[in-house]
Amino acid sequence: MKRDRKIETASNSASPYKGGITIKSAQELEAMRHAGAVVASVIKLLKQSVEPGITTRELDYLANKEILSHGAKATFKGYRGFPATICTSVNEEIVHGIPGKRVLKEGDIIKLDVGATIDGFIGDAAVSLPVGSVAPEALGLLEATRLSLEAGIQAAQVGSRIGDVSAAVQAYSEAHGYSVVREFVGHGVGRFLHEDPQVPNYGPAGRGPLLRPGMCIAIEPMLNVGDWHTRILDDQWTVVTADGSLSAHFEHTIAIKEGGPEVLTAHE
Repeated sequence: MKRDRKIETASNSASPYKGGITIKSAQELEAMRHAGAVVASVIKLLKQSVEPGITTRELDYLANKEILSHGAKATFKGYRGFPATICTSVNEEIVHGIPGKRVLKEGDIIKLDVGATIDGFIGDAAVSLPVGSVAPEALGLLEATRLSLEAGIQAAQVGSRIGDVSAAVQAYSEAHGYSVVREFVGHGVGRFLHEDPQVPNYGPAGRGPLLRPGMCIAIEPMLNVGDWHTRILDDQWTVVTADGSLSAHFEHTIAIKEGGPEVLTAHE
């Protein structure tokens, strides 16, 4: 989600999002778990399918087929005009890549972002994967990005603040030598894909909205080997590193709960 960009309604929503942080009831949290499980199933399939020679369009087809098999719908397709089921971003592409004819090659890294809507609620998660054998630099980036997400999740405790999540991601990332993308951030999620609050991957601890039981947020660190600045390609969707360096992206939808955060899109 673009930082400070006006939040628009999801295409499947019956009424416009009015803004503000939503607290999910027990029944709504169960629906969020269902949506998260669909997303997890899609990511598991894609992890098994990524290999040299496959196209990003073929991955999109597999994802859509899996989403439909659960009686769900692809959240991203048609959202703000996005033309595909999933986002497929390769190498220096950070997020929002459009699936197409591109053939994955040995040594690439691909970011797969998946959203699914079922029973009126949305799950949203992303994973970055190596394509075949990749360079040590790429493996290090993938591992650091995944662990920065884990650090953010562990900071998402009842009574903490959004800034604590942001600071945890930034601290881990920068301690390992990576830059953190600033123009695109995490977000609340529920009946709408992009709800309040925004969840930056950088910034001081102790600031921002208080984390309360029943909040659901998508934490999604985006780390670069080089500089953190970005640019958008002519397709008006694909975000790339401004300096052409490698980037990785991981994301989970989590619920804030007494006793610790619950990962709703777990796929390990």
